[in-house]
Amino acid sequence: MDKKIYVSSSPHFNFKCNTTMIMGSVLIALLPEVIMGIVLFGLAALIRILVSVASCVLLEFVFQKVTKQKVVINNLSACVTGVMMALVSPATAPVWIFVVGAAVAMIVAKGLFGGIGSNVFNPALTGRAFMFLSFPAAMGASWMAPKALGGMDAVSSATTLSAIKAGTFVIEDGTYWQYFIGNRAGCIGETSTLLILISFAFLLLAHIIDWRAPVAMVGTVAICSLIAGENLPMSLMTGGLLFGATFMVTDYATAPLTKKGRLVFGFGCGLITFLIRRFGGYPEGVMFSILIMNSIAPFLNNLTARKYGYGKKAGRPANEDSNTKEAK
Repeated sequence: MDKKIYVSSSPHFNFKCNTTMIMGSVLIALLPEVIMGIVLFGLAALIRILVSVASCVLLEFVFQKVTKQKVVINNLSACVTGVMMALVSPATAPVWIFVVGAAVAMIVAKGLFGGIGSNVFNPALTGRAFMFLSFPAAMGASWMAPKALGGMDAVSSATTLSAIKAGTFVIEDGTYWQYFIGNRAGCIGETSTLLILISFAFLLLAHIIDWRAPVAMVGTVAICSLIAGENLPMSLMTGGLLFGATFMVTDYATAPLTKKGRLVFGFGCGLITFLIRRFGGYPEGVMFSILIMNSIAPFLNNLTARKYGYGKKAGRPANEDSNTKEAK
């Protein structure tokens, strides 16, 4: 029998879903992307996923032991961070770089802030951002061609978004279909639009995520792309937009708690993503947009939260005026 007493502010909700169950559901949702990444990029993808996960779990364990905290690696959150950090990275990245990224994700972005639920920034994206900014050549100099296409070990350093921005990307027969199913070069888990949509539907139906932030983010990018006259399907299917909208902006700890706050959060992520893609020096902006909006999520909670005890003034009863007249 659980004799613990949990003290928290109202409102109170009682349900049987805990952190382990939530993280387990996210891992199930990530499984199609993991399998697809291994099918497309082979052993290189598998090794990087395993190293990333093992590094995250081990480093969290060591940090919690050294700082004499309760070891909570059994809640699977470290596994989720490791899988996501690997899936948003290319299969050509050096193996050692995932150990560095895991250290930043688990110790700097998560552990030093107090552990799961207390972190301000998404750990997987923080680790990935450090890897990308510190070792840009290692993270984006070459991209492995999918095995399904019978490609070489690596292809040109120009990503699809880079080619689109430079005006050199050519759309041929079947291009949209190949991008939809995922037969293209890219990060390990971001290539297949179809599988990401399936994962989104699973998490939504399982009530693990809320639709507001993802829909607001993707919708904002879509509207801005249409206004700017860009190719809408390629704007949505390239880069990490859909993966980030499904797995990153829905993070419980780093996204707003209120419904209105999530809509604003998603809108901000989408707008910043579009602006970086359109006018910035980087071809992709999903990673930076989410991290930027993570920093203002607490303020969005304060701006959009309902203050208990305050509300709309109740209207006067219909017979109030007549009663007043009679009293006079």
